[in-house]
Amino acid sequence: MLDIKLIRENPDLVKAGIKKREMDLDAQVDEILALDAEVRGLKGRVESMKAEQNADSKKIPQMKKAGEDTTALMAHMKGLSEAVKEEGIRLDELAARQTDLLLSLPNLPDPQVQPGGKEQNVELHAYGEKPQFDFAPKNHVDLCESLGLIDYQRGAKLGGAGSWIYRGWGARLEWALLNYFIREHLKDGYEFILPPHMLGYDCGYVAGQFPKFEDEVYMIGNPTSSEKKFLLPTAETALVNLHRDEILTAEELPRKYIAYTPCYRREAGSYRSEERGMIRGHQFNKVEMVQYTRPDQSDAAFDELVGKAERLVRGLGLHYRLSKLAAGDCSFSMARTYDIEVWIPSMGIYKEVSSASNARDYQARRGNIKFRDQDKKLQLVHTLNASGLATSRVIPAIVEQYQNADGSVTVPEVLRDALGIDVIRA
Repeated sequence: MLDIKLIRENPDLVKAGIKKREMDLDAQVDEILALDAEVRGLKGRVESMKAEQNADSKKIPQMKKAGEDTTALMAHMKGLSEAVKEEGIRLDELAARQTDLLLSLPNLPDPQVQPGGKEQNVELHAYGEKPQFDFAPKNHVDLCESLGLIDYQRGAKLGGAGSWIYRGWGARLEWALLNYFIREHLKDGYEFILPPHMLGYDCGYVAGQFPKFEDEVYMIGNPTSSEKKFLLPTAETALVNLHRDEILTAEELPRKYIAYTPCYRREAGSYRSEERGMIRGHQFNKVEMVQYTRPDQSDAAFDELVGKAERLVRGLGLHYRLSKLAAGDCSFSMARTYDIEVWIPSMGIYKEVSSASNARDYQARRGNIKFRDQDKKLQLVHTLNASGLATSRVIPAIVEQYQNADGSVTVPEVLRDALGIDVIRA
């Protein structure tokens, strides 16, 4: 959520930042400002009437003691009480409308973020070379099926389109990847978390997914309760809520967490050729990194997360590129994002395996997550996240980039001890 003080003091900056995302929310910003003025004026009137009530209530016993008639004063106090109640109801209505409008505003992109949509994304650098083959290479779907790694047909039978089953060496490869990611994060001092997969509504609210993107998650109904829960779309949603409504100390920061979870998404099922197989699904595995930092540590933390995600992909020996996203391609809650995208030879395109993002204080304001600095002043923390990594696109990249003429796949060196083999054969 954006700071109402920022909107009040610099509305043109806010409007310009939102326009960088190719969104025009000037009318909402103007309405927020109008509501803000009305709310502040109404609060002033209510406080003035309450002060008058307090003063009058002190007069009554004095007047009674002096034998004076208090009828008129009592009637005036009754009128004040009714007015305070009515104005209070109106104040709540205005505040609720203002909050709804504030929640509709995305985070402001950092100044160095390019305006526009994904066509304005900038490649920062690439690692390795695109693999060249002296034979007719196969796509990852055919390779995974011929090697018995993935069972798409039975996955669809169990879970519908956008579902698959890891089998045999495929299951072991998936598990080896997850352990590789976790092992590397633990070396860097991150705390390992296994959060619940069913989360309360407040988790989605703090992360910035609710209320605007509520239809993108799987909501879970409880026949015995009105409590709203949902399946987490990413472990970030859980991790950025660990310290909700808490005050940390400056010495406790940065806090660094990783979590392994399946991720549950509703957007799968477009059936485009570029999203076949495991490229996009309703459920996939991911290790997520999240940091809570002081504002002055925020940029360094972002660089750390990007570097960590890149090292994982480099460790696998995969060709990839690092892209800086334009404002319109950054997610709703994020001020800046870098994507790590692996090369999928059969598609001739890059696919994202990690997004590293900085929310600045946007999520912390929603979650009331603060720290007390050495001068005892309370400040909002900054929250950052990065995939480290998602596996559903790493495996297609591995089998395609490491495929051999005989249909086998060479195992990346970093995974060989875990799998106990150098080559996966049919």
